[in-house]
Amino acid sequence: MGIFKTLFGKEKNEERKESSQVPWIPLTSVEQLGEIKEKSASKTQVIFKHSTTCGISSMVMNRFKESYDIPAASLDLYYLDLHTYRPVSNATSDEFGVVHESPQLLVIKNGEVVAHESHGAITQLELQKYI
Repeated sequence: MGIFKTLFGKEKNEERKESSQVPWIPLTSVEQLGEIKEKSASKTQVIFKHSTTCGISSMVMNRFKESYDIPAASLDLYYLDLHTYRPVSNATSDEFGVVHESPQLLVIKNGEVVAHESHGAITQLELQKYI
């Protein structure tokens, strides 16, 4: 059995998942948006808006998690389940002036969105250049 795991990459994928833990902060209230804006003056803030019912969103989320390699102290990374917290999702669009899409990643510095992407382009966004 071990040789099949090695041949088909299962052991390698399991190791990668364990080593790349994403330091999510749940985004669950509209009040947090003000805190995010305030904190963005001294530290980059990132919001990942995710649809738990969308296959594309799940695929992008998995790719994002697999490639995430930024030290936790470098930025704050918020996870927004847009179905459970629809009012927060709507307020995020209003607060930061970015049309809602899903999945979507917003990068916030000094109270402003300095970059945002949606769908597959999320994995192409180089977060390190905004730290």
